[in-house]
Formats: sequence, structure tokens, C-alpha cells
Amino acid sequence: MIEAKAAKMLADKAYELGYKYENIFRGCGQCVLAALQDTFDMRNDDVFKATTGIAGSAGMLADTGCGAYIGGALFIGSLLGRERENITDPEGIRFKTHELVRKLHDKFIAEFGTAICRDIHMKITGRYFYMPDPDEFTKFDNAGAHTTVCTEVVGKAARWTAEIVIEENLIDEDKLRSLVK
Repeated sequence: MIEAKAAKMLADKAYELGYKYENIFRGCGQCVLAALQDTFDMRNDDVFKATTGIAGSAGMLADTGCGAYIGGALFIGSLLGRERENITDPEGIRFKTHELVRKLHDKFIAEFGTAICRDIHMKITGRYFYMPDPDEFTKFDNAGAHTTVCTEVVGKAARWTAEIVIEENLIDEDKLRSLVK
């Protein structure tokens, strides 16, 4: 296991990149994924592209899991997921992946009381926004969506996912050490 100081540096970097990317580029799922890929130097453009629809939960409807949560789950799965050529998964890899995603879920519950996008809106802003409607989207933006609300959620999701990845040794220790030099 890498030293605590190095682990904190990587988790802090993931937070900072997630916050920054959401502020500049928007799209919570992609911003979490990009922050984690950049933090751990593991860029994967196909996975990044696949997360395009995961913003404002999915399709900006806010009625499913938070996109930042889903982005973190996708990153975990990209490191410890069931391979297509081993879809029968006799080793039960998918169950370990589920366990780690539940750890991320637990962090969302502890912080926000939920991992559902619209409920996070309610907790932070006091109301839900129907983002496909341009007027509602403007109201959401004016409520701080991309300066304090989603930016903070994305940053935290990136940090929590990075912490889980490091704690669970999903990335080689030598690689982690090289990232903090």
C-alpha cells in the first residue's frame, strides 16, 4: 500500500480535477471519469465517450443515479470489471465490483442522504430542476449548478472513487508511486 500522504495527494488531485472539469466542461459522469483517468494516467476515450449520456443522472432527467456516482462506478468497473470474453465470470469478479460500488454509494448516502440526482438537487438547492427545459436549466445554473453544486458533487465523487481504488489496490503500487513524484 502506498503511503497515506501519497494516497491523499492523488485523492486531492482527483477532487480538484473533477471540480474544475465540471465547472468548465459540464457533464458530471464524464467529468468524474476524466478526473479519475487523468489522476491515474489511464485515459480511455471509448469509455469516456460512452458516458456522454450520463449527465444530470441520464439524459439530464435527474431521475436516476447521480451522474457523478455512475461515473465513479464506471471507473471502478473499468479497473475490476467482468471481461466480455469471460462473461460467465466463474471467479465472481462482478460481485467484488458490486461491493466496491456499494462503498461509493455509502459515501453518497453519508454525505447527501441519497445517490439520486434530483434528491441531491433537493438537499443542496432546496428544489428539483427539470433540466431538459431551457428555463429550468437556466434556473439550475443560476442556483450554482456549475460553480458550487455539481462541481462539489463531482469533486467529491472523484475523491471518493480515488480513495476506494487506492485502498483496494486496483492500481499497481509502482504506478501509484510514479504518479506522485
